[in-house]
Amino acid sequence: MKVGEAIAEIMKREGVEILTGYPVNHLIEFAAAKDIRPVMVRQERIGLHMADAISRVTAGRKIGAFCMQHGPGAENAYGGVAQCYGESIPVLVVPQGYPRRIAHIDPNFNSSEAMRHVVKSAEPVVLAAEVSNIMRRAFTRLRNGRGGPVLVEVPTDMWNEEVGELDYIPVMATRYGPDPAEVKRAAQLLANARRPVIYAGQGVHWARAWPQLKALAELLAAPVTSSLGGKSAFNEEHPLSLGSGGLAISKPVRHFLDKADVIFGIGCSFTETNFGVKMPKSPKIIHATLDPMHLNKDVRADLGLLGDAALTLDMLLAELATLVGSNRDPAPVAAEIQAVREPWLAEWMPKLTSNDAPLNPYRVLWDLQHTVDRDNTIITHDAGSPRDQISPFWKATTPLSYLGWGKTTQLGYGLGLAMGAKLAAPEKLCINVWGDAAIGFTGMDFETAVRERIPIMSVLLNNFSMAIELKVMPISTEKYRSTDISGDYAAMARAFGGHGERVTQPSEIVPAIRRGIEKTQAGIPVLLEFITSKETSVSRLG
Repeated sequence: MKVGEAIAEIMKREGVEILTGYPVNHLIEFAAAKDIRPVMVRQERIGLHMADAISRVTAGRKIGAFCMQHGPGAENAYGGVAQCYGESIPVLVVPQGYPRRIAHIDPNFNSSEAMRHVVKSAEPVVLAAEVSNIMRRAFTRLRNGRGGPVLVEVPTDMWNEEVGELDYIPVMATRYGPDPAEVKRAAQLLANARRPVIYAGQGVHWARAWPQLKALAELLAAPVTSSLGGKSAFNEEHPLSLGSGGLAISKPVRHFLDKADVIFGIGCSFTETNFGVKMPKSPKIIHATLDPMHLNKDVRADLGLLGDAALTLDMLLAELATLVGSNRDPAPVAAEIQAVREPWLAEWMPKLTSNDAPLNPYRVLWDLQHTVDRDNTIITHDAGSPRDQISPFWKATTPLSYLGWGKTTQLGYGLGLAMGAKLAAPEKLCINVWGDAAIGFTGMDFETAVRERIPIMSVLLNNFSMAIELKVMPISTEKYRSTDISGDYAAMARAFGGHGERVTQPSEIVPAIRRGIEKTQAGIPVLLEFITSKETSVSRLG
């Protein structure tokens, strides 16, 4: 068996079904021969974002995989690898490398060296006989511990070397839980708390700990909020839901965090970022996280619980059963949530239901939320205005129905996430919400959706401007129109063979969305371009 065939066979045994990438990388042919579907993109970053979503939507049960050519392909892919690293997403990255004799000669881009700081591990194949060992290490790191990309670089002169007999069995996925003594202390602190708040992160998704999170909230009658990555871990229609928080934040989130006496962070890093929730300093903090490097990193913790979110919650619930007994009455907390939410929402209703033209983007997203079947929809957003306009108001109802993110915030991320989500969950309506700046980064890959038969729905908010930058670029805008953007993107979608509509009137928002859904059900990718106002208002402080 040759090196390329062996790697493809190992990927197949590990459950990889789709390989995204851009040629020339000889793994594509070897994988296709093993019935692993190759999906070719127009630029490398999109392929990584698609692989990212495959891992996310399956909560790591299936690992997304990406490959690219050596040199410029690997260089172009760096940002996408870094995004996976920043968001802790397990993705197998297999760059082709320069021939071994020149792999370390300047200025050749050596992926296993250059990307070492944005992956969990990076290893080149230098001996054919070591392929099984290298891939075993790679998949073990992908399936265990905190998520992140793992890189295996294959020099271009290695693919056809003989491996010999392949000795490989799929790797195990292990879990570990926290110190029982610390769990007991945490249970006592939560049981005695007057105003506990639960803050759920992305780790709840990876552990599939959704039932345990709900059970804990209902046992304590504790309100639940989440990071953008953790959004949808808790049904946001639940009476105890506060919604999620990021740069844009709802008033209930800020109100309850600021009045909490204990904040229990589960499956989160508490990373300090402009796109995260700022934690108040007065409450006691219980930090339950998988990665010890996150403990006491940006937020000082009073108690640390290191381990898998599901195991941690199971242990905590067992301890609390002896301290609390039956579920506490949620009515007072639910009433307080409503008392804070209703006036806040009323303040935003003029934008959410605006009849103005150009359209208010809040109206577009409000109508979108009330038109789709949220239980059977996966939605994601792009950086900037789309993220901040959707995250406080969209109520995610089922786990992994919202692909949130927000640490490195690359523009154009949402398109690849939506395509990867559709590949992983073809029965779902998969939506990405773009701004007209983001589409400039990755818009050509709408053609990939058409060519590869991936019927997503792209919602584009087009105000012909970098609106979020208007306040910081007044002189350059006035003198040189530096924040202006132009384009007829619905026409672009049609030119690529998809369904494209431009919508300008409020009365046409819902009919366009319904037509778009019908087209996706017929297997046609959709781009709905809504001509919107230069809306810059954001719910920053509630």
